[in-house]
Amino acid sequence: MMLAKKLVVITRKFKSRDLIFNNVVWFLLVIVLVVMGLFDPIFFSKGILKNILVQGTVLGVLTAGISFTILIGEIDLSIVGTIGFAAGLGTLLMGKGLNWLIAILLIIVIGTVVGVINGLLISRMKAVSLIETLAMMLILEGALLAVTKGRSIVNFPDAFSFVGQKAIFGIPVMIIAFLLVYIIVYVIWNKTVLGRSLYAVGGNAVSAYTSGIRVDRVRIVAFTISGAFAGFAGFLLASYMGAVTMTFGQDYLMYTLAAAVIGGVSLTGGRGSIVGVLGGVLLLTVIQVGLQVLGISSYYVTMVGGLMILLAVIIDAVRIRVQG
Repeated sequence: MMLAKKLVVITRKFKSRDLIFNNVVWFLLVIVLVVMGLFDPIFFSKGILKNILVQGTVLGVLTAGISFTILIGEIDLSIVGTIGFAAGLGTLLMGKGLNWLIAILLIIVIGTVVGVINGLLISRMKAVSLIETLAMMLILEGALLAVTKGRSIVNFPDAFSFVGQKAIFGIPVMIIAFLLVYIIVYVIWNKTVLGRSLYAVGGNAVSAYTSGIRVDRVRIVAFTISGAFAGFAGFLLASYMGAVTMTFGQDYLMYTLAAAVIGGVSLTGGRGSIVGVLGGVLLLTVIQVGLQVLGISSYYVTMVGGLMILLAVIIDAVRIRVQG
């Protein structure tokens, strides 16, 4: 009886510990919200909260996409190059007469193609994802500069800008797109064979292969989805901003990685939940918007962003060490 009681106590202790570590991002989010609200009650106004969700949409879509590659123990640094080049080329052609709907589809297709190329090089040619996607990022950023020639692309049709600047029944379309993406990813990760395969490959690729999972195919699919989401994020950002510049989307990379890791997606692969990723995105967005609302200097905003990235690395290291 004594042994059984000790086992129950130990089990509860481990469950409590795992609950805390798996949901630490939500605890941090609540703390940050309370602190921001104490400094300025206006922070809890409907307009500010709606603005947080709108501003978090692009970061959220990018993070959802890159989380597929992190989940399998890889990394996709090319997303910020993809978001810029895809949006730049699509809107440039739209300015030359291409239909706005075809331009949107083209932007997403370009992102998807980049993802397929990344996946093939990494899975079939065994390229190191960190280096390969870094090279792809530089290529695409250079291509964007060549396409724009240093000039901003503006004057988009109203239909193209609808998603980024309009609302349906008072709800910004950006927020609807944001939530739909996370619902889709939740279903993929938790209700499909692909989702189980992603976790298996990230946990142990050799064991996954011996159990019959086509590891290379899973890697290709993960990078393809990451690229497609980057293309979609490029459309959302262009629609929201109403312009594509030569530095379009380049500030998102580190925040995307931080949001995923703070949200519980382990850099070693095999662990994570899309609900946690959502929390990571909201946490970083709340901090950025909150500092702006409080009138904090942009210099400090950048510094806080760096601290959050450092916090992400520390949380991931502690989580791995404690949970084993």
